[in-house]
Amino acid sequence: MTTPAAARRIALRLAYEGTRYSGWQMQPGRTTVQGTLAAAIREVSGEDVVPKGASRTDAGVHALDQVAAFTSLSGHSAEVWVRALNAKLPADVSVREGRDVAAEFDPVAAALGKRYRYRIHDAPWRPVIDRHVVWRWRGRLDDERMREAAPALVGEHDFTSFETTPSTRVSKVRTIHALEIVRPSLASDAPGSEVWIEVEGNGFLYNMVRIIAGSLIMVGAGRRSPQWLGEALAARSRPAAGPTAPPHGLMLAAIDLDDSWPA
Repeated sequence: MTTPAAARRIALRLAYEGTRYSGWQMQPGRTTVQGTLAAAIREVSGEDVVPKGASRTDAGVHALDQVAAFTSLSGHSAEVWVRALNAKLPADVSVREGRDVAAEFDPVAAALGKRYRYRIHDAPWRPVIDRHVVWRWRGRLDDERMREAAPALVGEHDFTSFETTPSTRVSKVRTIHALEIVRPSLASDAPGSEVWIEVEGNGFLYNMVRIIAGSLIMVGAGRRSPQWLGEALAARSRPAAGPTAPPHGLMLAAIDLDDSWPA
């Protein structure tokens, strides 16, 4: 008589291009990253499980470091899961790493902080190679003005002005640990052709990073003063802030996990 395999909790770090997905979370009749990963798990082990993700990225948003976890009775080690899933997943989703974790591991609870990156292409030419992952802005942005404005949002604040309404969130208080504006030398088509907005915090409201990006772009484009960003925050009213930047420029860049993620 064969002894059944013990349940194993597997945690994965994933990367994906969100262009053709209706976000992370499974939805009836929609192609989602969570649903695509669940289908790959089913192909590998025959199990119908729903992997839990640390962040519910929206439609069109990308990820370099999504964290997901699921429980399997297959007996496969984490290393086997990585190889097997990458053989089944489409080209726009990849498992970067897999770990065996404790049965109670919860990627949402384990996430101490998240880092998002918003990419704006503002060179005189339009982007080609990375056109699906940057927002094309026609006109050179003043990134120094954007840097001058950014510190107003760092720290613990009520971010009501930076959440899409209506909202069911009771508390609008969140903490931004860092908000950086950079022109990276590693932009794909030429150094300095992009502005990156890097936001790190303990949690984010719905569309918060995209509204921060849209507001900073208003400053960089000279349509608002650097001081206006702090005024928009203090107003605690969505119309006080700038537009919601489109989803395809946004990327979940990193998730900082607690000690439940094995070293």
